Amino acid sequence: MTDPRPTAGAGGSDDGAHTSTGIPVATSTIAAAGATGGPALEGPALEDAASAPEEAGSVARQKRSRSSKTGKGAGRVFLEWVVLIVVALGIAFLIKSFLFQAFYIPSESMTPTLQVGDRVLVNKLSYDLHDVNRGDIIVFEAPPSARSEGIKDLVKRTIGLPGDTITGDDRGGVLVNGRRLDEPYLPKGTQSRFSDVAPGCKPPPAGVPGCVVPEGHLFMMGDNREASKDSRVFGPINENAIVGRVFVRIWPLSDLGLL
Repeated sequence: MTDPRPTAGAGGSDDGAHTSTGIPVATSTIAAAGATGGPALEGPALEDAASAPEEAGSVARQKRSRSSKTGKGAGRVFLEWVVLIVVALGIAFLIKSFLFQAFYIPSESMTPTLQVGDRVLVNKLSYDLHDVNRGDIIVFEAPPSARSEGIKDLVKRTIGLPGDTITGDDRGGVLVNGRRLDEPYLPKGTQSRFSDVAPGCKPPPAGVPGCVVPEGHLFMMGDNREASKDSRVFGPINENAIVGRVFVRIWPLSDLGLL
């Protein structure tokens, strides 16, 4: 009895499959179908597509993190600058209040030693460490009779100490306790005139013009003797009115130096 079922060729290469009807069907059709069908999607492409949203979210989180760090960094820098400025202002206030202070020279009363427009530094601690010396240039609070608009402090040279008798001689010099005062800082020929007993002073012996300086006071005069409104006019100053000792000229730079 003969078997009606077809048989595959056993000898030689069989390049295709056969249907039950014997019609050859190309395997490439099945392969193509497999390439575009459902099972072919289960590969790396599907994994990449699934991971893309996660990567996008990670990048966004990193950007937000960097933005947050940048904001915090900028805020920290701003705070540091604020602290530095406050500290600097505090130090400047302390220096001005207790150590040094700059002053502008507005008049000619101290020429030729100090010129109009000069700027000087005053040491406020000098007289906490030592007594006032004759010849010191001092900034002090102007007496009420010597104040004017915008002028609250004066700068003059110390001529008389407490208890000194200050008078003048017939050559235009200054006598301290009867001895002529050496003043090398004055131009030759300078005339230091006393017209009367200064306010607030006891009169010198024989009633001559001048001043017996009271205790706790100083007799001050400008170097420009003929154009200085000083203790000859408003009397000796109280030592408590002293602001400090002028010790250096800081402007102009060409004249920078100790005084």
